[in-house]
Amino acid sequence: MAGYKPVAIQTYPILGEKITQDTLYWNNYKTPVQIKEFGAVSKVDFSPQPPYNYAVTASSRIHIYGRYSQEPIKTFSRFKDTAYCATFRQDGRLLVAGSEDGGVQLFDISGRAPLRQFEGHTKAVHTVDFTADKYHVVSGADDYTVKLWDIPNSKEILTFKEHSDYVRCGCASKLNPDLFITGSYDHTVKMFDARTSESVLCVEHGQPVESVLLFPSGGLLVSAGGRYVKVWDMLKGGQLLVSLKNHHKTVTCLCLSSSGQRLLSGSLDRKVKVYSTTSYKVVHSFDYAASILSLALAHEDETIVVGMTNGILSVKHRKSEAKKESLPRRRRPAYRTFIKGKNYMKQRPTCTIKTPEITVSIIKELNRRGVLANALAGRDEKEISHVLNFLIRNLSQPRFAPVLINAAEIIIDIYLPVIGQSPVVDKKFLVLQGLVEKEIDYQRELLETLGMMDMLFATMRRKEGTSVLEHTSDGFPENKKIES
Repeated sequence: MAGYKPVAIQTYPILGEKITQDTLYWNNYKTPVQIKEFGAVSKVDFSPQPPYNYAVTASSRIHIYGRYSQEPIKTFSRFKDTAYCATFRQDGRLLVAGSEDGGVQLFDISGRAPLRQFEGHTKAVHTVDFTADKYHVVSGADDYTVKLWDIPNSKEILTFKEHSDYVRCGCASKLNPDLFITGSYDHTVKMFDARTSESVLCVEHGQPVESVLLFPSGGLLVSAGGRYVKVWDMLKGGQLLVSLKNHHKTVTCLCLSSSGQRLLSGSLDRKVKVYSTTSYKVVHSFDYAASILSLALAHEDETIVVGMTNGILSVKHRKSEAKKESLPRRRRPAYRTFIKGKNYMKQRPTCTIKTPEITVSIIKELNRRGVLANALAGRDEKEISHVLNFLIRNLSQPRFAPVLINAAEIIIDIYLPVIGQSPVVDKKFLVLQGLVEKEIDYQRELLETLGMMDMLFATMRRKEGTSVLEHTSDGFPENKKIES
């Protein structure tokens, strides 16, 4: 051991998350309240008027929740089949919804039975909205049609048949009672004018359109479909301003903040992205447990509600910023002492990320000495998470695989009895399992490739061997000794 020199590992503090105004603003929500619905939550819509209740469409029911209630204060269940797209009128007194059987129903918030029923669509109605004058309803359905209905007379006024596939989203202008937008699975977004018999504008999104949103000014249109969120300038004939591709799966819903300065998008990749409407860069992101189908923000962004495919409704309320005036003001030295070290982060070696070969060498040396199991045992949740993160990052590298696979087996043997007690560690074990299975598949494909290459090389050598044979006069080959 005289020639042994320990590895010198220099330590650095871990860099913390960059704090911005958006980070402070969007992180200022309490722990989410989760409400279980009867089916996938396809639409969430806040009432524009106090007390800002919100309607949740799931399965064959529409539930009305108060902002701080965890039980519905009213339920509309007069649907024969699945209900869709419950939407409030601007005054918050009426609610309109579509259904799987092609009907459109209008409800009074203070009652239970539908006030009006509009029959005309032959397939499921997935989008409805009130026009700006409050006396008409626009609807789009899977029968490729868009219809305009008169509320007082319960009659159909106009029908547009320009789409060539399902109409799954739409919205009406809040300024002009004659304009409304629809998005379809035929990859187009169309603007219709009730004063004409055809669309006045059409833009090509390039993917089946899942959601559309019109800015309050009416000058900008946002469409979502596939992995793309696209912004169009309506004042310039539908010119594409920007195409955003920040999600990994289909974008299903869009929402604007109360100030109009931030655009939110929800996706099947279980993330909600927050964009600045000036730079269109992602300024914040929320993570959820399941794929997201619907998204809504309350007045002044005080509540954010997300509906997911597993029937869970996630409700986050903004923390109270009211200061307690009764507390005495602290002196400056005491305040400095209180905040001292608030940004301190535990130091640990960065070689696990920048120079993983050092860590692998240490693991190999511990294994050679027979003390690797002792070194890995007795770790708490945070420490074992660091070890699992290192294995997840480097297990698939061929130069580290022999050492790290052995370490992974030891960790599994040690901590198998406590699996199921920590969701964080369990999740990392599942990721590690997926990597190992993927590595096994790669090795299997590699062995098949090596087998094919061995066969090719053997065939080539056989052909080279026949080139030194000479044929006798009777036609049979005769070996000829080759002199070196």
